[in-house]
Amino acid sequence: MRPRTQPLTFADFELQAQGIVLDATLRALRDFLDAHDDLVTLVHQDLVRGLKRPRTGREGLGATQVLRAFVLQRIKAWDLRELRERIADGYTLRRFTTFDARPVPKHDAFHRAFCRLTPTTLRALNDAVVQAAVALGLEDGARLRVDTTVVETDIHWPTDSGLLWDAVRVLTRLVKRLGEQVPTARQGFADRTRRARRRMQELHRLSPAERPRQQTRKYRDFLGVTASVVATARAAVATARLAPPADPLAAAAVAALCDEIEHFGGLAERVMTQTRRRVLEGEQVPVHEKIFSIFEPHTDLIKRGKAQRPVEFGHKVFLAESGGGFITDYRVLAGNPVDEGHVAPSLLQHATTFGHAPTLYAADRGFYTPANVEAVTAAGVRTECLPQRGGTKTAERTAHEKSRSFKRGQRFRAGIEGRISVLLRGRGMRRCPLAGRERFEVSAVLANNLLRIATLLPPHAVSRRRAA
Repeated sequence: MRPRTQPLTFADFELQAQGIVLDATLRALRDFLDAHDDLVTLVHQDLVRGLKRPRTGREGLGATQVLRAFVLQRIKAWDLRELRERIADGYTLRRFTTFDARPVPKHDAFHRAFCRLTPTTLRALNDAVVQAAVALGLEDGARLRVDTTVVETDIHWPTDSGLLWDAVRVLTRLVKRLGEQVPTARQGFADRTRRARRRMQELHRLSPAERPRQQTRKYRDFLGVTASVVATARAAVATARLAPPADPLAAAAVAALCDEIEHFGGLAERVMTQTRRRVLEGEQVPVHEKIFSIFEPHTDLIKRGKAQRPVEFGHKVFLAESGGGFITDYRVLAGNPVDEGHVAPSLLQHATTFGHAPTLYAADRGFYTPANVEAVTAAGVRTECLPQRGGTKTAERTAHEKSRSFKRGQRFRAGIEGRISVLLRGRGMRRCPLAGRERFEVSAVLANNLLRIATLLPPHAVSRRRAA
């Protein structure tokens, strides 16, 4: 089903008659999006997903408005409140996002709309943009450079005391909300947040000299408080399930609260287990058995050997960039895999996108293995630029890495470092604000590729093509 377009009002016509001119970048983006209605259709399918009668009810955000506001937010790296304020206050942004003279909704409306976009849709949008760049002659896929980076999850620095405090305060808040629906569920539940907060603050304020003597006693008390809160919260859930409200809506709310309490109760038990093993038993807990946030339990600990950031909490992301500056492939990885395992999949994805292997493949020494060098050569790559990592180089390898083509390829490879810096600092990719592993998608890639098209496209090229 194609999205409906809202009819223009007299105020919209009056605003358009004022002769407001967009800047070159926004104008190129507008022309490109207008020429590719299939992108709007993909967004519309996500917005109406699960709705029984999507054509009835109050008019919400349209697919065109959602797509353009989403791209604008990533380009400018604004939060949702600033995005709403900028659109409401700016004539040019109103024209770009097609709000015109209509009122701009609050930031939570944008949040709900953006959360409807699935990772599959974002990937399909990015693939469509790359294919459009190929069709417009802006990219031929002759060169490819790859690298990895880390995107952080939206969590605080994980400590055992901080995680225990999170568990206590969240479970207490949920049980209080459950008690509003089922008053008998709160019987026997004691609010222990004051004591838990004090223990958390005392543990955070311990000096290195005080920690060996005092942290064990304080952690024992903190663990006892947390275990008591978890046990009484589960008792409240059992009481609420035995006597649910008669009202169907209230019963559904009680069932959702019970599921949420059980979810956070299980995570609290994992936090208590790792705290006992690490603090009380002196055991070194493996990384894959740790939990770093009860809100984002999928978070990985990444060690990359960086001096300023020895450890990072988030997910490792693989990026492949073409010679024209387009991110043609990206993958959110599980754990902290070595870089050398991404060479063959990136070549396969490049051949799928462009129909042929790149003539130049460049990466840093983390991607080097003799098997990868053979795989790159066998795929049809003419210039392989993978510096050898360790070991004694053969005379043939030494001559290859001293050749002019190899050095030129390594200079080309350095450009992806700048691209990653722009994505992290200027496109909001440093931290993912959305909750859940399924929403951990690199949406800044779509904004980057659209900006590259707007930069490389000749002025008025889209308008001339559409007119013809």
